[in-house]
Amino acid sequence: MGDRARTPTLTALLCLGLCRGPCDQVQAGAAPKPSIWADPGPMVSRGSPMTIWCQGSLQADVYHLYKDRVSKPLDTEAPQNSSKKAGFSIESMSTHTAGVYQCAYHSRRKGWSERSDPLLLVVTGVYPAPSLSAHPSHVVTSGGNVSLSCSSEVTGDTFYLLKEGGAGPPRQMQSRTFRGRWQAVFSVGPMNASHGGTYRCYYNSSSYPHTWSYPSNPLHLEVTGVYREPSLSAQPGSLVFSGDNLTLQCRSGAGFDRFALTKDEGLTSPQHLHGQHSPYFPLGHVSHTHGGQYRCYSGHNLSHAWSAPSDPLDILIVGMYEKPSISAQPGPSVSWGEKVILQCRSEISLDRFHLSKEGSPAAPQLLRLQDAAAPFQASFTIGPVTSNHEGNYTCYSSDSTFPYLLSLPSDTLELLVSAPSPQDYTVENLIRMGGAALILVVLGILLFQARDSPGRLEDAARSRGYDPTSWRRKYI
Repeated sequence: MGDRARTPTLTALLCLGLCRGPCDQVQAGAAPKPSIWADPGPMVSRGSPMTIWCQGSLQADVYHLYKDRVSKPLDTEAPQNSSKKAGFSIESMSTHTAGVYQCAYHSRRKGWSERSDPLLLVVTGVYPAPSLSAHPSHVVTSGGNVSLSCSSEVTGDTFYLLKEGGAGPPRQMQSRTFRGRWQAVFSVGPMNASHGGTYRCYYNSSSYPHTWSYPSNPLHLEVTGVYREPSLSAQPGSLVFSGDNLTLQCRSGAGFDRFALTKDEGLTSPQHLHGQHSPYFPLGHVSHTHGGQYRCYSGHNLSHAWSAPSDPLDILIVGMYEKPSISAQPGPSVSWGEKVILQCRSEISLDRFHLSKEGSPAAPQLLRLQDAAAPFQASFTIGPVTSNHEGNYTCYSSDSTFPYLLSLPSDTLELLVSAPSPQDYTVENLIRMGGAALILVVLGILLFQARDSPGRLEDAARSRGYDPTSWRRKYI
């Protein structure tokens, strides 16, 4: 069988039920019916050899092969000595050898068996291949739906959709015309892990139902969201100069041995999930083309089921424009609890500004210019400040048309935060101590009254909004 038409899924075509009830036989029911199958499979490309196998009782002494429910046998074979099965060889599959086959056997003790279940043999490669596509994408979230469209420029009456390794028979649908092409649209979903895999489609003519086209291009359906999402990080970081070496790492739980990296380009879902065994993705010396938003997925080998996507990671390429300037208002030295404004200003027409703090794992803050008129600047408000805000700050500018391409970094601005004065701590401590002392005085008065009169204690507790029973249990 030619490579183009060979597909391991097609054993699903066995026993399509085209023959209802027992067919003609001698002494029907005298012996159990045999089993019948095709090697390499029930779908064979035109011109390729194949063998029909029939296996019955160990007492079988002769096998008959029937085609298309004709009473006269097409061929007769003696059983093989070891297995008592018989093989009927077809040297070259053609439109004439395609059809529905059955077999029966004879034994000296019980006579003729009933005929086997019907076996449909289909010859492929008679018509040009159709095309198969997925809408909206061949990467589908678990629980979602996808439409597989099989279309052809040649008239096809019926289209068939098959999945490699699928246990069920092929799905079939009558064609319809759309923009000068014949097509059928198969809905798949709600998606789960079992829907992932490789699909192909075929078509045939109602005049010759057992002669099919070449197979379509293979379409790989990938199902995401089956497992928990991994995490994605960049080494040395998400801000890189053009020419620097960059590696992305996808971290997931134990047991995952396949990883995929996607780069979003304004699409709602990734277009390709090419798995690799290593969680490291070396991007090499980066250029402006590497800027973008990345996600990663984890999965298991030889599976089309994937995790949910990681959180997005923006890779920003630095050095594409002249550097902006950075300043602090009212100044770079701020008292604890106050606010400070860091202002980033560009001398050229750029409308996006990014603020980054040295040593911070967080992505740079982003502000977009609202007024297109000069000056081209943005103000980042920080505060109320604490010691955590202290450090070195740098800003960048960019154009919203190319959001992942940044300017050179500004000069570094060091932000200093002065600690609160000791007096502030003293006042706070005195207030706390005064409140505690007042509570102790009240408790002492109530306990003194309790010794004198439990009834007055209960009245006092009620007057202050307490439950007398719980008060007595706690303090007496």
